[in-house]
Amino acid sequence: MPEPTENSVSDDVVLYEVSERIATITLNRPAARNALSSEVLRLLPQRMQQAEADSEVDVVILTGADPAFSAGLDLKELGSTASNLGATGADGRPNASGVRGPFPPMSKPLIGAVNGVAVTGGFELALNCDFLVASERAKFGDTHSRVGVMPGWGLTVLLPQAIGVRRAREMSWTGNFMLADEALHFGLVNHVVPHDDLIPFTRQLALDIIGNDQPGVRQMKATYAEIAHEREGWEIEATNAGRWQREYFNKDAVEARRQAIQARGRTQ
Repeated sequence: MPEPTENSVSDDVVLYEVSERIATITLNRPAARNALSSEVLRLLPQRMQQAEADSEVDVVILTGADPAFSAGLDLKELGSTASNLGATGADGRPNASGVRGPFPPMSKPLIGAVNGVAVTGGFELALNCDFLVASERAKFGDTHSRVGVMPGWGLTVLLPQAIGVRRAREMSWTGNFMLADEALHFGLVNHVVPHDDLIPFTRQLALDIIGNDQPGVRQMKATYAEIAHEREGWEIEATNAGRWQREYFNKDAVEARRQAIQARGRTQ
């Protein structure tokens, strides 16, 4: 990651840094594998909005502090107060910006630099980026069915778009992980690079974008988004996620599953 500059914002759980017209936003709970607590979910959209409003920023990179990109919703919090389930629309409702998904509306390209595991809600963060660059250490997994929660940030739309519906079904129903080289083969990520090269490589792609006409880039981003949005699919996911939360979600059961997963010693 670039050295902090005068345009840096340092926060305990979400870092923000700007250099060369690139804003780098870093999830920074490494001991918790960058799990999405209520505080992270409060600050992340703020950092996105900050980058969107900054006239010195043309491209945004989202990454995590090693060793993970994000392990998804913080299961300790989810299994106790569940206060992070409704944060930023993680349960399928519109977020604070009035749109579905984890981010506010963004006109600027958003590249995900996936440095480690991207699991469930963390996987959805990655899927909501415009495209992905992966470290050789990256792994991707949809473990909603293991935990007993439903996707609310568009996974059932975005994952089939990326890898095809049959493979997406397998990932969601088994909870099995996809390694970086598989992700490249199936089109989930655009590039896989050595771990130490992840941020430099991603920044070079960002600089390639910055070298172009920015109004044109942003219009193309908006056009791609409009074509690929599949509004009906997002509505179906939101409806089903909301019904699941009302009728089936049980935070005590989530906590029991979290403890069982730990007891089994899963290494994925």
